[in-house]
Amino acid sequence: MFRFIITMAAILGAYPAQAEVSNTADNGFTVKHIELVNGSSEEVWKTLIAPARWWNGDHSFSGNADNFYLVPQAGGCFCELLRTTDEENIKSAQGSVQHMRVIFAENNKALRLSGALGPLQGEAVIGTLTIGLQPDGDKTAVSFVYKVGGYMELPIEQIAPAVDNVIGEQLTRLSALFAPPPEPETEPESDDDQSDDAE
Repeated sequence: MFRFIITMAAILGAYPAQAEVSNTADNGFTVKHIELVNGSSEEVWKTLIAPARWWNGDHSFSGNADNFYLVPQAGGCFCELLRTTDEENIKSAQGSVQHMRVIFAENNKALRLSGALGPLQGEAVIGTLTIGLQPDGDKTAVSFVYKVGGYMELPIEQIAPAVDNVIGEQLTRLSALFAPPPEPETEPESDDDQSDDAE
């Protein structure tokens, strides 16, 4: 259940400050990430609202991304079921976690959620994640901007780069689902083939 907190604690010591932390203050910070995704805004939106497909299960309380779900309308929940599976492969919910709450949703264009992620959940802070989708030809520019403010006992200089890394990772995982398949490797002609052609 506390895997999310343990993972974030490990990240705190593993990642130095990064350029994507665009602003810091005594009471908060902002992180920004943008990627050009190889898909239409409609395709990206359908994947975006299915976080079980791209949000890393390591950043969860249950340790399983399959337990994530999102209701893409105002008041909707980006939540996680705390489920267990018994010996007869029967799943049962032992509880649930609200990671964020939807405060704005416009299909294929923007999604804004309010919530303090990970260890921030135990602090007196507000976090706002704004996800924007901007068509660019047959691709989509996707931006993740997460703003955190309020009172926290966690050191800003440590938690800001850690959160930056987590937010950036999720956008990278979302984008990777639309990566074009690698082109098949062509085998070079053998010497025998070349000699046959010469005859």
